[in-house]
Amino acid sequence: MSNNFAQESSAIKVTNLIKKVVTQEGELTILKGINMDVKQGDSVAILGPSGSGKSTLLGLLAALDTPTSGEILLDGASLSGLNEEQKAALRKQKVSFIFQSFMLVDTLTALENVMLPAELAGVNGAKEKAESMLKRVGLGHRLTHLPKQLSGGEQQRVAIARAFICEPKVLFADEPTGNLDSVNGDKIADMLFELNQESDTTLVLVTHDLQLAKRCKRQFIMDSGVLTEANKANTETEANAENSDNTAATVEVC
Repeated sequence: MSNNFAQESSAIKVTNLIKKVVTQEGELTILKGINMDVKQGDSVAILGPSGSGKSTLLGLLAALDTPTSGEILLDGASLSGLNEEQKAALRKQKVSFIFQSFMLVDTLTALENVMLPAELAGVNGAKEKAESMLKRVGLGHRLTHLPKQLSGGEQQRVAIARAFICEPKVLFADEPTGNLDSVNGDKIADMLFELNQESDTTLVLVTHDLQLAKRCKRQFIMDSGVLTEANKANTETEANAENSDNTAATVEVC
């Protein structure tokens, strides 16, 4: 019983996670024995230079990819041995994802984009909930607009409303402010943390933005496939290498 309780208290628990891929040059180890334990309601930032394995880790945690070895528990459920259909069902029940490129459906309105995951999950009153979420992110006047009719900041707000409509246990965000200017980036960050606190959703961010990372309760540094936790006092020092790799450059997702 104690083991079950330990699993239930963790939104994400990772043990000795390894990911290897085969390249033309031979086998490449992307993740090298990752361990982490994230409690429900935590906010976590994963920093590190491009190519260090951050986005690979995020994909594994969200059951979008399969590790070479190791164990992942998502809200107490083991991902080991699940087929793609079972992973999809688990994601639908427990996970939402915010992508840097927004990933909205071009032919659907803002309202329809937000409604989509709720309808797929069989949520009652999907339209009313979608309208409410869009109003919460300041887009009540944009319900019938297509993505191409929205600014980048507005599209990201639609993506946030879509991510939270099903009240996920865990929200993964890959560079959620990477394509936005500083003003819109700050607004998006404010919304993420407000919704995180209100809904007790666990928030896991991959980011190059040190200021965004500092707003999280915990910060991790990924370097050459090795993950270490940093405290807020030394996060800036450990992230300097990352910042030097990205001066005046568009954010690159690894």
